[in-house]
Amino acid sequence: MTVAAATKRIAIVTGASSGIGAATACGLAAAGYRVVLTARRKDRIEALAAELTDAGHDAMAYALDVTDRAAVDTFATAFKKIAVLVNNAGGALGADPVATSDPADWRRMYETNVLGTLNVTQALLPALTASGDGTVVVLSSTAGHGTYEGGGGYVAAKHAEHVLAETLRLEIVGTPVRVIEIAPGMVKTDEFALTRFGGDSEKAAKVYAGVADPLTAEDVADTITWAVTRPPHVNIDLLVVRPRAQASNTKVHRES
Repeated sequence: MTVAAATKRIAIVTGASSGIGAATACGLAAAGYRVVLTARRKDRIEALAAELTDAGHDAMAYALDVTDRAAVDTFATAFKKIAVLVNNAGGALGADPVATSDPADWRRMYETNVLGTLNVTQALLPALTASGDGTVVVLSSTAGHGTYEGGGGYVAAKHAEHVLAETLRLEIVGTPVRVIEIAPGMVKTDEFALTRFGGDSEKAAKVYAGVADPLTAEDVADTITWAVTRPPHVNIDLLVVRPRAQASNTKVHRES
């Protein structure tokens, strides 16, 4: 990798193979950053990086599993300075009650959403600090700020991710790095609900049934890009974004 020698400000996006991560990579590339797309699915991020490059932007792909600390540390050695880290990798598994949910799903969600964010943030914090005005973005969820039935494992992981962001902000105050948390509500993407329900398209479709306009990946990416491109002294500590039809995690207007 030769990214450390780049003259453009570098933005790294985890989980950039689809959904919000892919849309955020596009948004930051359009904003003038040299975007490094990371995800486990190498073919997907390479294809997106090629599309961005063909469109005149600066992008590259790097296959990475954020739960593999050794791989993350190796990845981080390529960078002396980076401007932005978007911790987007994560996801939900299952919607069973606490009494019958699978502990393996809880473990996987914690490892991806929380430890993945911790791994990448720890590894890249020196390069973010060296930039003189670095930004850490943690993409949490409204699930990190309220609970709902059937969401115990995901809610627990997202609460932990929220606390990680909040604590980091306290601990590094006075350094040239800001910590931004973006907490989306109902976002309709191709994969989120489908993955949560193990590929059951009928169950996935019910999540959005009757909701005229759930958020899109592009809506959330636009929010992230806006927050990141504020002047360096402006820190958007926490931004909750929901579709108009969603008043809370448990109250959603559905048209008949």
